Amino acid sequence: MRSRAEVEATLRTAKLSPAELLPAAQCLSFGPGAAGAGECCLLQLEPGLCAQLEAGASLVIRGEKDEQAVLCSKDKTYDMKIADTSNMLLFIPGCKTPEELSADEAPGSVIHSQIAGFSNNYWELRRCRPKLKKLRKLLLEDPYEGPDSGKDQTSTVSHYTTEDLLSMVQASEEEIMHQLQVLDACKIKGYWRILEFDYEMKLLNHVTQLIDSESWSLSKVPLRTCLEELGPLEPTEMIEHILLSYGRKYTDDAGEVYFEMREDKICRAIAQMLLQNAVKFNLAEFQQVWQQSVPEGMTTRLDQLKGLALLDKNSRPETIFLLKVEDLPEDNQERFNSLFSVREKWTEEDITPYIQDLCSEKQTVGALLTKYARSSMQNGVKVYNSRRPIS
Repeated sequence: MRSRAEVEATLRTAKLSPAELLPAAQCLSFGPGAAGAGECCLLQLEPGLCAQLEAGASLVIRGEKDEQAVLCSKDKTYDMKIADTSNMLLFIPGCKTPEELSADEAPGSVIHSQIAGFSNNYWELRRCRPKLKKLRKLLLEDPYEGPDSGKDQTSTVSHYTTEDLLSMVQASEEEIMHQLQVLDACKIKGYWRILEFDYEMKLLNHVTQLIDSESWSLSKVPLRTCLEELGPLEPTEMIEHILLSYGRKYTDDAGEVYFEMREDKICRAIAQMLLQNAVKFNLAEFQQVWQQSVPEGMTTRLDQLKGLALLDKNSRPETIFLLKVEDLPEDNQERFNSLFSVREKWTEEDITPYIQDLCSEKQTVGALLTKYARSSMQNGVKVYNSRRPIS
């Protein structure tokens, strides 16, 4: 335990004037149980995350053994990277800042503080996209084929509760729940499931045929009547689920529940059904068949197919083929490699639907293209090709 005289002697040896320093001195020493490097970790938090912790919120580290760890708040996901520092970082419980010393301590006092641990690095957080591809992969292990399928009784594939998904998917709870909505997942017997595409189309066909037979407006489809009419054909919870997936639910002044059907999504689903069994489709023929296949009163447009299908305008005749953005890799470089293996040169308009989801909060499609592609002019149009050879 150093005395004030010893402190002043040390200052003289270091050729420091006590007048230039705060009057109170803080002496540090290693405590008997001080934790060494590797025994404790430091985590650097942005102010918003720190405020959440102080308010009682929790942060969760997610990732299996073969995955890079991420840290999740309730609504955001962060990559965790170790940052080394040349200065040793000391953990000192009760250590006072210069402001606290000048405000509270009497001149000439000596404060003794014990070091509880030290480290040469800390965890640095960087906001990242949630890693949601795994969520779809898990749910696609056993898509729901309907109550008449015996597959559910004989299947040995695991099904997943909300808690299971939270423990396995590297994303925050809000991001996972939002993605479940995007995937049109539903809970069946307490487990999250997505519908097998043919069964989903069967349900949608029941609904659109009923709308046509009853001559209902597409903006006012009554829930109660749908359940009454279609209940003998399919479980009512499946009928309501398909209405929620392809419509917007609302209640009128009398308290009746209706759905406004989403034209673009229905047209897109029917296009997928037509395209999924063909390698390529003559564009003009496809457009004709597609328009004939959608419910009366709906209009098909090629911009409904962004991120689902790709046009080949260089072939004669022009063709269209299925290319779903959700089937592409999640990693940026792998995504571009995959796209450039499909087509050597892309216009920005064509490639944007396939890379838009890769953009971070402050990143643009243009910035991504600058980093991962090389631009050139072709017949007066700017096109992008790979910066590296594609095998």
